[in-house]
Amino acid sequence: MPSNASRRTFTAGIVFAAAATLAPWSFAQDFPRYGDALYEPTLRQPGKDVMWLPTPDAMVKRMLAAARVGRGDVVYDLGAGEGRIPIAAARDFGATAVGIEYDADLAALARRNAERAGVADRVTIVRGDIFREDFSRATVVTLFLLPDLNQQLRPQILALRPGTRVVSHMWDMGEWEPDEKVSTDDSQAFLWIVPAPVAGRWRLAEEDGTSFGELELVQRFQRVGGTLCLRGRTQPLLGAFVNGATLGFTFVDPFGAVRTLRAQVAGDTMAGRTNFVGTTAPVTGRRVAAAAPP
Repeated sequence: MPSNASRRTFTAGIVFAAAATLAPWSFAQDFPRYGDALYEPTLRQPGKDVMWLPTPDAMVKRMLAAARVGRGDVVYDLGAGEGRIPIAAARDFGATAVGIEYDADLAALARRNAERAGVADRVTIVRGDIFREDFSRATVVTLFLLPDLNQQLRPQILALRPGTRVVSHMWDMGEWEPDEKVSTDDSQAFLWIVPAPVAGRWRLAEEDGTSFGELELVQRFQRVGGTLCLRGRTQPLLGAFVNGATLGFTFVDPFGAVRTLRAQVAGDTMAGRTNFVGTTAPVTGRRVAAAAPP
């Protein structure tokens, strides 16, 4: 959990107890105190509108498992505390991880913890402000912040690469509904998948470049709807969704056949295929008008 003295934050993550010396030790053990010989924070220690509290070990594992963290991922923990989540991401899931922590003592402790855990080559701890540091490389973002901080970070998170997984311990993102909820005996977390921005008017074309139709999409986070105009006939989309960069919906073609479309969206273009009883055909799309302001 973060400590971010320049804004209201909530420090999350458990600082592990260590022996009186800086000898190597294992996170799997239960230690009688927090910190190490150089610095030992205390539970609920005050900061500027913050206090430090631990994230349970079981929840750390649940959050990373829910995000399906793997060796190809870059995990950013916004408010890394003593480094519990970045270290677990590297050690237990094989990822590369970056923790951003404002408090200098906690950041230094997190670096020592990464060294003791043997993952310093894959864990970077940045002493910085979570609102100023660049985390656009992330494929996974973890948080344990207060609700208003989640809301403040939401625009930055939604601007991340479509498909980025975001997991928040304890608090949600307001109107942005989670894609999944996970829990342990005494805690909860929420998972979101950053959706591609798809709202607007799109012109679709078949493989040879001839017009396929015109698509109008409206969007509210991962919820999407709209209409498809084929040969002058406009119909509502059925079962429309956006999951990361994948757009999908069902429609009825001019011959009365029920077909599906699945496409990958990249900026103002999309490429995919329509499907009817196992027969597929390529379709491309280009956004020709942005969504009207709400």
